[in-house]
Amino acid sequence: MKATGICFALFHIQAIQCFTSSPAGCRHHHSRTRHTYSSSLILRDETKITELKCQLLGMNCATPTDFTFSWTGFSKRGGETDVHCHGWGIIFYEGRGIRAFHDSSPASSSPIAELVSRYPMRTLNMMAHIRYATQGEVCLENVHPFHREMWGIQWTFCHNGDVPLFKGTRDKKLPWLGSGGGEGERIYNPVGDTDSERMFCSILNALKVKFSTLPSLPVLHEYLRELLQEIVDHDQDGTILNCLLGCGQYIQFAYSWPGSRPGSNVWNGLHYVVREPPFKRAVLCDCDYEVDFSQLAGDDSRVAVITTKPLTLNEEWVEFERGQLILFDEGLPHLLPEDSLVSELSGHGLCSSCHPSSHPVARLEEDVRRFENKRSLLTFTGDGIE
Repeated sequence: MKATGICFALFHIQAIQCFTSSPAGCRHHHSRTRHTYSSSLILRDETKITELKCQLLGMNCATPTDFTFSWTGFSKRGGETDVHCHGWGIIFYEGRGIRAFHDSSPASSSPIAELVSRYPMRTLNMMAHIRYATQGEVCLENVHPFHREMWGIQWTFCHNGDVPLFKGTRDKKLPWLGSGGGEGERIYNPVGDTDSERMFCSILNALKVKFSTLPSLPVLHEYLRELLQEIVDHDQDGTILNCLLGCGQYIQFAYSWPGSRPGSNVWNGLHYVVREPPFKRAVLCDCDYEVDFSQLAGDDSRVAVITTKPLTLNEEWVEFERGQLILFDEGLPHLLPEDSLVSELSGHGLCSSCHPSSHPVARLEEDVRRFENKRSLLTFTGDGIE
């Protein structure tokens, strides 16, 4: 018992030190007025309903980077500056592995969320989600992000919006996605009751049937876009689909089919910003906190932050176009499938020791032979790619 008590006391002291310290370049503004969006979004007014069902946060980096700044602002929206109080989750990659934190409590008051916001864990790739429950109970199994292993790779996913194609309960057969070859085995199935997890499982099932060897990033980009368009085409007017998909430590896809809920004029989409040299000061919207990244980031640093609503007051955020799928690698957005060829050849494509693959160039050549729609993306000269 004594040893246990000592260990707990040491942890408690370390936690207090972590929670009360601020790194150089960071400032709290205790005298500044807290920034909120609309009074209809404040949790204290329980008669109101949020116009945004959930919110997403993604970060993709050129060098291992901690996410405490963005997470500090984002987590406030989980019950303090917004009403997304039905759970939160965060997943970030460490090499081939992932660390995952999930809680069905509000992010703004969760001790676990506070620990995450203060502890400088570094990653190349992360995503987070705060939930306002519209389908499924408020419980741990319905908290995003979701993750599954496929081809020896950790795939991660979170979503907000409405997807009529995947409305239903767990006992309802998952819709089958993808053209050609008919339906395959539904290997991946939901644990919880959300349309988001059902969609994630259907996407993985379609990918697993489509590819007998690991696809290159250009081909994966193109096929994911086809699958997402198929989901939207089921009900374009009724679908709002914003999602993040991670497929390993380097790559994160982000897709947006934005829209407004019935009776609301609040637009539900995705935005991103790229922070790179020369770095500047950034001021959070949701709490009195700012960081001067020029004092913290190196010349080789670059970070892309993707979120439902901009997190900062003084940065230029780019809104996704309707139906746009972007691949992020090393903090850079790749808007078209052919743009991701650079990431593939740099060694950031799908990699697994338990699934057939070959040298990146040879794999790309085979992909072109297997999929006619890639012939417009790559040109061959002799035995290689021009």
